[in-house]
Amino acid sequence: MPISVGLDNYLVHGTHGYFDYEHEKAQPFNISIRVDLSGNIEDDHLESTLDYAQLQSAIDAIVLDSPPIRLLESMALHISEIIQQSNNVETIFIRIEKPEAPLPHPGGLPFIEYTWNR
Repeated sequence: MPISVGLDNYLVHGTHGYFDYEHEKAQPFNISIRVDLSGNIEDDHLESTLDYAQLQSAIDAIVLDSPPIRLLESMALHISEIIQQSNNVETIFIRIEKPEAPLPHPGGLPFIEYTWNR
């Protein structure tokens, strides 16, 4: 039976965006990740699954600790590359929402979605 591990609606602030002025002040990014695992999950053995904290740490490494990233698509790729290092990961789904993205007028929630398969 397939097992999925995830982290939904993790709100983190970073200085990313296409425009240079977006790199001057932190703005919110709402990130959700779902990881489909391969292999057997052993009772009471965290190393046989994926710890939720690893998902949060992957996001932090990119959003909090990296230089400004212009495209959310690139941000998703970088987060995914960290998670892919776990051998038991079969599929990664990432959704990044940018509620304060510069739009021509109010309305809508900008987002990207990315899926990686082993």
